[in-house]
Amino acid sequence: MANEGTLALDTENANPIPTTATETAPELSIIVPTFNEAANVTELVKKLDECLGGVRWEVIFVDDNSPDGTADRVRDLARQDTRVRCLHRVGRRGLSSACVEGMLSSSAPYMAVMDGDLQHDETRLPEMLDLLRNSDVELVYGSRYTEGGGIGDWDESRALISRVATKLSRLILKSDISDPMSGFFMLRREVLGNTVDKLSQIGFKILVDILSSANPPLKTASVAYEFRTRSEGESKMDNHAAMDYLMLLFDKMFGHIVPARFVSFTIVGGTGIFIHLAVMYLLFQVGKLEFVAAQAIATLIAMTSNFTINNFLTYHDRKLTGWGWIKGLVTFNLACSIGAITNVGIASYIFAMETQWILASLAGIIVGAVWNYAVTSVYTWKSA
Repeated sequence: MANEGTLALDTENANPIPTTATETAPELSIIVPTFNEAANVTELVKKLDECLGGVRWEVIFVDDNSPDGTADRVRDLARQDTRVRCLHRVGRRGLSSACVEGMLSSSAPYMAVMDGDLQHDETRLPEMLDLLRNSDVELVYGSRYTEGGGIGDWDESRALISRVATKLSRLILKSDISDPMSGFFMLRREVLGNTVDKLSQIGFKILVDILSSANPPLKTASVAYEFRTRSEGESKMDNHAAMDYLMLLFDKMFGHIVPARFVSFTIVGGTGIFIHLAVMYLLFQVGKLEFVAAQAIATLIAMTSNFTINNFLTYHDRKLTGWGWIKGLVTFNLACSIGAITNVGIASYIFAMETQWILASLAGIIVGAVWNYAVTSVYTWKSA
């Protein structure tokens, strides 16, 4: 019979677990999504070690195949410190999905999310953990907009963007919090378990995604922190981030009816109509090229335009480059050609049933658009 205190019981599987294992298992996992942060990861681990004395912690860097060797640097650190882990993703990008995968790879009862650029104040982590340990709070977030917090050296334009984004978040949030755009927070494992199936995982505002997915609304608390100035690397904020945020808002409001990507795909398709007509005018009316040749060239240019814009915007997280771009263009044009045939066939069939021409035409357009979106999502921009 085992000595008292040497074994713990796994009640789910009724198997004994060595007490030493439960004593060394991490209580807190810190999830750090990275892209080109090789210059910062060593300093971040050092800072975490300094501020988390007495806490059993681990840090999971989720790297999206950074060309600067971030994943290799993390693996070097992991060989020296077993609290450091690397989750290396290839073929996909996105901060929100990286955070979710990192949290799902953890077994800790508490999980924190923070950036790898040293702009979040890691010294606030112990206070966040104490709030979760000693109250019924389910999620604690770092706030730049409460007493003691601040946005650092942001210029007025970035501050304005943050304020506008915060106001827009009220369209979908179920919790009234001071800084929903914060990327610095800690939560109980149960929160992820209860929301993960509802998360959109679009873009970079994972906190907004979690808060808007939780039902009932989460019990939250905040700790103030000052946003630091980045010392190494480059900011990831760009036009894609704004597009992703708008897609996230749309998806949380209407995603149960129509996917946000489909809306973007359809809007891009609409621009192709104008490009097609403009090319036709130049070739047929101005250049006097015969109609069939002008139509064929205009169709090819419009399809190429649609593919390029979708690759840059709608599917930028799966962006195709090099030979992948050429292969993608071919599969996109093939899919859209079949979609065009389907469009005409459906419209003609419905029109033959003495339906109004505009309704028949719209039916064909809708069926063709759904076909193009479904097929290109799988074969052109297939997810990893």
